[in-house]
Amino acid sequence: MREYKIASIPGDGIGPEVIGAGLEVLNVLQERAGDFRIEVAHFDWGADRYRRTGAMMPEDGLDQIRNFDAIYFGSAGDPQVPDHITLWGLRLAICQGFDQYANVRPARILPGVKCPLVGYGPGDFDWVIVRENSEGEYAGVGGRAHRGHAEEVGMDVAVFTRTGVARIMRFAFELARTRPRKLLTVVTKSNAQRHGMVMWDDIFAEVKTEYPDVTTDKMLVDAMTTRMVLNPKSIDVVVASNLHADVLSDLAAALSGSLGIAPTANLNPERKFPSMFEPIHGSAFDIMGKGVADPIGSFWSAVMLLEHLGESGAATRLMRAIERVTAAGEAMPADLGGTATTADVTAAVCAAIRADNL
Repeated sequence: MREYKIASIPGDGIGPEVIGAGLEVLNVLQERAGDFRIEVAHFDWGADRYRRTGAMMPEDGLDQIRNFDAIYFGSAGDPQVPDHITLWGLRLAICQGFDQYANVRPARILPGVKCPLVGYGPGDFDWVIVRENSEGEYAGVGGRAHRGHAEEVGMDVAVFTRTGVARIMRFAFELARTRPRKLLTVVTKSNAQRHGMVMWDDIFAEVKTEYPDVTTDKMLVDAMTTRMVLNPKSIDVVVASNLHADVLSDLAAALSGSLGIAPTANLNPERKFPSMFEPIHGSAFDIMGKGVADPIGSFWSAVMLLEHLGESGAATRLMRAIERVTAAGEAMPADLGGTATTADVTAAVCAAIRADNL
């Protein structure tokens, strides 16, 4: 029996609802498989804890979860707490503290899901966006001066290191090499950002000589948004900086049908620290507690979690169950045009897992 320890951090807003649904699905999967077991530890970190204690997570939080096999995360964000506190106090504290430098976001149209691009449907595009997850504009370098005066200045300095850029490039090349098309697009803004982004271009040119079997091309980030809308079939794997890929991956999720279905893996590829898996939709306080949150993003994130653990059979079974439910169209959540509740979608996916004979 293979055993795994998972740290569950539901966080804020609809996070507890979708992570609870995801844990329910994972439990059915381990029962169905019978050859692995997941032990879950629950952590109540987030905005509610901040209001009680003044901190999103305890000072020794990273030490508490350091030895887990993976982290299953919901969301960070609360309208009553400034965003920079919720983000830096929890999610970024974990990502940066555990050097989860590779953020991986797949995007494709699931069966039964309507794509906002006219004429496109399931199978028409299959992307993976690789986001550098530790540097750039999100490095936390900068500051404010002369507060309250007309001369007030706010600075966020984009930090790029050769080590950080080279390692995310190699990660993206290795990923592209495993896919049928073996196509990698690097996205920068080197026409306007003439230092850090030009360094990205230079390192890309150097690293690609190590991967002659991977076809490459290069786009400016503004042109890439146009390409994603007008020529989605031309894209396979994309690698970009922290800020650029953050924006592009949300566009990719929307083009796939909804932010509610999109997954994320925050990886420490060397496995020195645990990796973290989460839906990208955020805390969505406007629907919190209504029971209508789409849990598919948390399910797909669980697929990536299982793949990371080496449980490829269970991961495939879960993805197959998700696709069978969306294809049937009888348990579609509101963001995909249906009326199903979170519980309805969860029950349908659990039933599909139990009925899977493959």
